[in-house]
Amino acid sequence: MFTRAMAVAPIALLVFCSTTLLAQQTPAAPAPSGAYEFPVIMEQNVTAGNTSVGTKVRAKLTVATLVDGAVIPRNAVFSGEVIESVAKSATDASRLAIRMDSVQWKKGTAPVKVYLTAWCYPSVSVPGGDLRYGPQQSPSRTWNGAGAYPDPNSPAYKPFPGGEADSRSDTVPDTAASVTSAHRVVMKNVESARNGDGAVTITSSHSNIKLDKLTTYVLATNDLLPPK
Repeated sequence: MFTRAMAVAPIALLVFCSTTLLAQQTPAAPAPSGAYEFPVIMEQNVTAGNTSVGTKVRAKLTVATLVDGAVIPRNAVFSGEVIESVAKSATDASRLAIRMDSVQWKKGTAPVKVYLTAWCYPSVSVPGGDLRYGPQQSPSRTWNGAGAYPDPNSPAYKPFPGGEADSRSDTVPDTAASVTSAHRVVMKNVESARNGDGAVTITSSHSNIKLDKLTTYVLATNDLLPPK
């Protein structure tokens, strides 16, 4: 005798088989790599031992960074707090740990969990502009060398202190400009370690750790290896 239960059973079996087949054909979503790093400039000075645990801190991203297919733009702001702050003593090293919990920019925001590492991008000196023409300024390719440079009637024209344009001497030295290095390095006399809870702490047995608002520091999801 054909029953309602007998009619429902094949349908249920078909649904189960279809679901199983779909699961087999759909690839699993890739897991995040967890190796992200963000070059940032702090928006406040931080000193181990003086800046207390729980102090809210912010840092600005200096280079747009790709994360899981989405771009976090330059100048995005990371927000977080100091989670460890210990001054150097006669027996113990200075210790500092900062965790950033979110990043926000003009068109979006995202939760993160990244830490201050022992890495930074130092400032390096490169040949700058000739002081006779002003910082970072060089003679125009179309200038024939005659007369004052640039146009003395231009607001940009400013003779070098101490004489007129035609009396400038070739003995005036070129300046050196300071730019951020393209390669990160470990901060001098600073080490880092990953704690049991996953947080990264930086330490120094040489002096108290101090972060300024000029240096480009590196935030990362974990303690970083040397760049290849």
